[in-house]
Formats: sequence, C-alpha cells, structure tokens
Amino acid sequence: MKLNDIRDNDGARKSRIRIGRGIGSGKGKTGGRGQKGQKSRSGVAIKGFEGGQMPLHMRLPKRGFNNPFGKDYAEVNIGMVQKFIDAKKLDGSKVVDHEALKAAGLARGGKDGVRLLGKGELKAKVSFKVAGASKGAIEAVEKAGGKVEVIAADKPEHEKKAARAEANKAAKAK
Repeated sequence: MKLNDIRDNDGARKSRIRIGRGIGSGKGKTGGRGQKGQKSRSGVAIKGFEGGQMPLHMRLPKRGFNNPFGKDYAEVNIGMVQKFIDAKKLDGSKVVDHEALKAAGLARGGKDGVRLLGKGELKAKVSFKVAGASKGAIEAVEKAGGKVEVIAADKPEHEKKAARAEANKAAKAK
C-alpha cells in the first residue's frame, strides 16, 4: 500500500444536496420545506418554543439567587500544598501567597484571593499569606511549625474609576 493508493471508504464522503435547483431534482421549488407557514419562511424557528406546550425552562423551578456581595475564593487544601512542595513546584521556604500558588498552578481563579482548607497533611514548615483559612488548616499549619496570616486580597482597581478619582483629586488641588 502506498500513500497514493489510499481512498475513503464508500459512503464516507456524501455530497451535499443542492436544494432549490429545479423540480426535476426532487428538491426544487419549496426545497423540502413544504407549503406556507412559519417553518417554510426564511429565518429559523423560535428558540425554546415548544408548540404552545409550557417550555422546559418555565417548567423547572427557580432556585437561589446571585449574591452581589459573595466572595469568590480559590480554595486550596494543605495536602495539595505539601504535594507541590514535595514535587519542587512550590518553594516552602518563602512566604506562600496568592501569587506563588497561582504560579505553581494550585490556585485558579478566585478574584477575592485564596482560602486555605485543612484536607490532607502538611509536614513542611510553611508561612502563608492568604485571604482566608479554615480552623483546621490553621491548626495543621501551626502544628507543622508554620504560620498563617489572613490578609484582605488586593483587588485590582477599575481603570476608569481610578482615572476619575485622579481627575477629581487634581481638580480639588487647583
């Protein structure tokens, strides 16, 4: 067998049916859409419309609400921190903060910082600077000889808001 002998299996590539090309083609005039009505017109059918039946999204109950003041933390377990220290992906001798955990690939997302949780075991003496920590995590870190400092996460200020504040400051100074 050579490269130039290779062919597709029969029926692997089916040529598309060109509709609206005369009545002899069998798909001419109405092009398989039938006569009149909404479905025969151009533009697709209404999304989510189930022919008058109560749509699925309305049959299902509403649940919960979006808390505008809710905090979004990236949760990291101490067991995973130990695993990354053992694998030399994280330097335990330096202070471990959000940036260090992000660089190691442990903390993803979490616009309000990192929250340390107590699942797993920590053997290394590590100092943490995090936005939050569970009681179990704090106990485990202190038992291993480390310490946990809970700090407020630095939120990046909105550019437009910062520019406006700067302009207001300059205007007041005049």
